[in-house]
Amino acid sequence: MKKHKVGILAAALALGLSASPALAAIELWDWAFNVDGTMTRGLDDFGDPTGDSMPTSGALNPEGLGTLTWTTSGDGNHTFLAFFDYEINEDGDTFFNEYGAVNNESALKTGQSWEIDDPWFGDIYGHVVDGTGLDNDNGAVDGDVSFAMGWDFTLLADETATITLKLFEFALDAAGAANTPTGFFLSHMDYDNDRVIYFTSSLDIGGGNPVPEPATMLLFGTGLAGLYGARRRRMKKA
Repeated sequence: MKKHKVGILAAALALGLSASPALAAIELWDWAFNVDGTMTRGLDDFGDPTGDSMPTSGALNPEGLGTLTWTTSGDGNHTFLAFFDYEINEDGDTFFNEYGAVNNESALKTGQSWEIDDPWFGDIYGHVVDGTGLDNDNGAVDGDVSFAMGWDFTLLADETATITLKLFEFALDAAGAANTPTGFFLSHMDYDNDRVIYFTSSLDIGGGNPVPEPATMLLFGTGLAGLYGARRRRMKKA
């Protein structure tokens, strides 16, 4: 995936990390999805575009941030894995000065999974590609950071599931703190540039044929009995 970045790292070390200051530009370097065993990804192992499109609806801005949704209505078991590798001001201060964090893990939903890891030296990308699932572990507290979230769920007949992914950034200041997400979320931070990227995900399941409540069934049965009795009375009068 990031073979050219190893060369960048060596060059940066040789120069004593003396690159000139630059704006804290954010770049979505790579992405990948595994949806029910079907892979789509942004780059190949040599950093070249694959030509794949994201299997989601919605649009990301030039920095690769925004809201994406994916919907399915097929009954049975489903797996959805989404991986993102961002860089914050890579040209200004390299790609290995960042931090990853998991937040409010107690709010993790049933069937939800996550992972933070180095995209090149870690196993996060392999977990998405081979569909083995995410390990709910932060393997890149600092360094080169990437993150992923997933869902495993089951749909009944006529049910529809919608997964929403939100990727957005703020400054690491009081104003940014006011926009911190609620519930479970992942964060990718660059303290040298005072920026943080938040990643949240939600699953909503709706539709299907609800089972009537016992009281409803009783009323329904009483109504049928009443109709049957009325019909018998009319037949006798005839």
